[in-house]
Amino acid sequence: MTIDWLHFTPWTSLAGGMLIGLAAALMILLNGRIAGISGILGGLLRAPRADRPWRIAFLAGLLLAAPLWRLFAALPPAPPIAAPATLVLAGLLVGLGTRYGGGCTSGHGVCGLARRSPRSLIATGVFMATAAVTVTVLRHAAGG
Repeated sequence: MTIDWLHFTPWTSLAGGMLIGLAAALMILLNGRIAGISGILGGLLRAPRADRPWRIAFLAGLLLAAPLWRLFAALPPAPPIAAPATLVLAGLLVGLGTRYGGGCTSGHGVCGLARRSPRSLIATGVFMATAAVTVTVLRHAAGG
């Protein structure tokens, strides 16, 4: 394995991770809720009326983060890595997986592990193992 030193960004990555941790901590401390994106999005339509504003604000923050960042710095290039149909299929499979897994990587990997949830430890292990197998198969076995 080689490191792409030109695009290696440990400090901005650390800052981003710290901001995610801070946001998750504030969410549980101030709102009593887990910052699991699939749960926030999935519960939006069936949530009580009083519960909708914070869900909408959270999701709006996710969508507006990149455009706001562009006001201060250039965004890194993000060329498409797959055909649009493949990306749609991948998104649907991720959505299906979050329903079966009872949450997403943010809910289990960030918040669940911080709460020492055994279920989240298992779910995160499965996420990571699946990612490792997928990359190995696609990059090495399938020649991609």
